[in-house]
Amino acid sequence: MKRIKILFVEDDPDFIFLINSLLQNDQELEVLGYSDKKDEAIALAEKLKPDIVLMDLNLSMGEFDGIEAAKQIRLKTDAKVILLTAFEQPEISVDASKKSFASGYIYKSQYEILSDTIKSTANGRTPQEDFINALILSELSTAEKYIFNLMLGKGGQVLSSEKTIANQKTNIFKKLGIKNSNELRHIFKGM
Repeated sequence: MKRIKILFVEDDPDFIFLINSLLQNDQELEVLGYSDKKDEAIALAEKLKPDIVLMDLNLSMGEFDGIEAAKQIRLKTDAKVILLTAFEQPEISVDASKKSFASGYIYKSQYEILSDTIKSTANGRTPQEDFINALILSELSTAEKYIFNLMLGKGGQVLSSEKTIANQKTNIFKKLGIKNSNELRHIFKGM
């Protein structure tokens, strides 16, 4: 049996202990390492190549630096990210998930469903992941969605001029917060 490899990024020692105790009891899961800092978490994700990164949304007081760390991990690795947050306001969690390209989020008070969430996220697309992707793409116009699909290798012939297509690509990258087609294909592969 192939175990699901996990990197845990969290700055609360009590929550680390709680989650570590929970995950160690599951033979399908393997925690590769821990970090409590944004840059260290990104470097560890690149080095350890986890399947799943559990990312605390707020590593520094009031910073929401977990969003940028999660986004960089998504851009630089094949890991899926599940955001962990004590902020139980859906608008915060959904917005953070969109900005970081996370596959999902869990409120820290829901820690008992974490093992099942990790397994379903690692083993395919979840309804929550599809919901987050739909919200991300809702930022695009109809024409931009068509070009987005073309960049993913889906779709047909384009009747727009090269300049219009180039402008739409620029708008897509700006709206999604990415730099180029390679990042777009990496983030949205399998979609």
